[in-house]
Amino acid sequence: MAKQLNLLIVNSSEQERNTIKNTLHSLDVFTFVECEDSQIALQFLKKQAVDVVITGLDVGKIDGWRFSRMVRSGLLQTPKNTPILLIPPIYCERIAETTARSYSIDAVLPFERHAQLPHTLANVLSTHLEKSSRLNLLLLEPNQQRADEICQHLSLGFACQHVHTTHDALSLFRQQSYAIILLDATATRGNAAKELVGSILKHNPNQAIVTIIDSRDADYAEQLLLLGVTDFVREPYDISILSKVCDHAARREDFMVSYAEFEEKVSQLSRSEQNYKDLFSAHQRILLHLNTVVMELDQQGLIRFINPAWEALSGFGIKTSLGQSLCQFVTAEHRNALQEVLKKIINAQQQQAKIELQIAHQKQHQIWVECRFQLIKNSKSKVTITATLDNIHERKQAELQLRHLALHDTLTGLHNRYYFDQQLNKICASVTQSKHVEHALLYIDLDHFKIINDSKGHQQGDIVLKEVSQLFGKNISDEHLTFRIGGDEFAIILSNTNLLDAHIAAESICMAIEKHKFHSEEHSYSISCSIGLTQITIENHDANECLKQADIALYIAKNLGRNLVHCYTKEDANNSTLQAGLEWGHSVREALQNNLIELHYQPIWDFKNNTIAYFEALLRLVIKNELIYPNQFIPALELLNDTFLMDQCVIKNAIAAVAAHDSLNQIAINLSAQSFLDERLLPHIQACLVEHQVAAENIIFEITESASINNLSATQSMIAKLNQLGCHFSIDDFGTGFSTFSYLKQLPAQHVKIDGSFVRDMLNDPIDLALVKAVHDISHSLDKRSVAEYVENIEIFKALKEIGVDYGQGFFIARPMPIYELKKAIPTILSCKTI
Repeated sequence: MAKQLNLLIVNSSEQERNTIKNTLHSLDVFTFVECEDSQIALQFLKKQAVDVVITGLDVGKIDGWRFSRMVRSGLLQTPKNTPILLIPPIYCERIAETTARSYSIDAVLPFERHAQLPHTLANVLSTHLEKSSRLNLLLLEPNQQRADEICQHLSLGFACQHVHTTHDALSLFRQQSYAIILLDATATRGNAAKELVGSILKHNPNQAIVTIIDSRDADYAEQLLLLGVTDFVREPYDISILSKVCDHAARREDFMVSYAEFEEKVSQLSRSEQNYKDLFSAHQRILLHLNTVVMELDQQGLIRFINPAWEALSGFGIKTSLGQSLCQFVTAEHRNALQEVLKKIINAQQQQAKIELQIAHQKQHQIWVECRFQLIKNSKSKVTITATLDNIHERKQAELQLRHLALHDTLTGLHNRYYFDQQLNKICASVTQSKHVEHALLYIDLDHFKIINDSKGHQQGDIVLKEVSQLFGKNISDEHLTFRIGGDEFAIILSNTNLLDAHIAAESICMAIEKHKFHSEEHSYSISCSIGLTQITIENHDANECLKQADIALYIAKNLGRNLVHCYTKEDANNSTLQAGLEWGHSVREALQNNLIELHYQPIWDFKNNTIAYFEALLRLVIKNELIYPNQFIPALELLNDTFLMDQCVIKNAIAAVAAHDSLNQIAINLSAQSFLDERLLPHIQACLVEHQVAAENIIFEITESASINNLSATQSMIAKLNQLGCHFSIDDFGTGFSTFSYLKQLPAQHVKIDGSFVRDMLNDPIDLALVKAVHDISHSLDKRSVAEYVENIEIFKALKEIGVDYGQGFFIARPMPIYELKKAIPTILSCKTI
């Protein structure tokens, strides 16, 4: 049985609290905690956490908005990201939604629509995320110093994104939505600013735009306002004024829409008053056509009166139903409960009652109804019971769906991560009660599943996940629990299972998946999985530690060759380097998946023409606001066998940068050996070139000498495909193995990079100098360009130029730098290095 969720209801009205409980009571998912005042609720939350909060608006001296702010503060025992649902008596949608966003409330539902609570809670529980009250702002400011100042001062209320050009501003605007666009019109005068405003408002007429203008140019300000600009600030301006103007402008649309909604509410109230009069005069007609069944029962529970809605609900006629007991129309499993309720009312033990039960329809199916009973005594003390029956079948189905969605994965039907965390904690706690109980945890990952998604599409990937989940069902008995953790990761909790039996079960899963044939169109293929196994015993019953152990065991299974089971051992636990590498690798992978990267560019100098030939793109990651360099994250990715994700990210962003910046005439991109032989590489490069409309000859790909000769035929094939596409190719770090000179003529590359270890000491070591000359001479004889790395001083620079090396790269020429610094530095580099 699933763990009950603690649901806190904060509402000053007992009637409304009861309505909320009654609406959700049948779910059997929640344990209710009631507080009539927000201060009482806060005292409770200071001592105990809850899973969900439902609050009214007028709940004491601290209203519902500010009460929600306290929950989000993180000062209470309940987590600050606890889902919050606000139920006001009535509301204007835009005002409520805008305010809810500011107070990080997950959903707002007026009390009059309380029947929608199951659906609303289902959405909240399945999509709950940590909220941010800051509004998105796009700043167009060519001056970097001025942009930094504006972003810093606006950071409290706005999440600022800065661009330098109108082209970049329009490109970002089309990709995502912004509450406000701030445009420095003093630096983009004339048609450029006007055309940008026109393009934005053509795409979204309601977009809020604020401009910074020259204080003396009233005509220009008027022209911008006529175009549709929301507001403007004149130079020189106070930064606090700019913040206030931006805030007002960003919320202008909220105010306008809210006013229209308020006007409609007033109109609705006027119409409601007239409708009430009409309804009152038509009372009898409504009773005849009412969808709710209205009946009267005598003191034996026999039906004495019934309206026509009964026929539509049950399929039985009115005449044949009169004089019959209501109990005979109810399904057998609910009959005793109904008889008990009627008995208490007839004996005056209670005046009214409500019960949910199933009616047996004449056509042999069941319908859920909500029955309300009221005791009435006439002057002769004769007992009469009035009853109403409402069809709640759809609501009950929604409640059952909610219960299922809360605990199951929608794609595979397996239990989800939320239920996994519950059950793992539960089973770990249970072993403390018996010293001889053993359980096991399997952590499963499909090998190379991403290739299926990328090459055959996500639809085929979903089919594979469904078929794999069915294989679990065939190989794991019902007494055990199977979960989809996320993506292609699964977990199985084997209850009352020793280590040997758990290992056998895990091996059977590996074999079943390996033997299974997956079909795609006319082709069939096989996949495999890796499994990490750990025991759950009296000595090892911490849920977090067990999950960590299974994750480490899975990681080792993958590194041992995949398609196998690895059982966690104490040796794994003592390998601190392994654990630290695994955790760091996950952080690096997450940064790449979220595109938290920064590309730096290092100029490559053309000795013959005394100019910059092209640029090398070098990757840095941004993790916890810190810039991380390749030597810090590449080993972790290699440990996870996931360097393709890194190269995929660099290729996409580097090609986009070429499209966005004219300064990047040609760039070189490093590829790992793993990516270079990956069948997904070429389609990814082609897609990026097409998407950003970049010519293939503007891109040079580099791979190290050692990686290129490990699989010479595959390397030749890939270089040929890249050359056919139009891209250039370079052999990096060449010369570390002199015997590889014979391979050079077999590789159709345009550039050869001389290993920097030779270049650095060439003026002090005659052997290194000879090797530099030899690589250069051989490169020229094969019609290839030579590139020297580690040009660290002017002496090496001059010596390379004298030898005749084509290109040079190193700190003496320029350090790697982000694009905005590079643009400023290019004139200086060109003037200083021309010798």
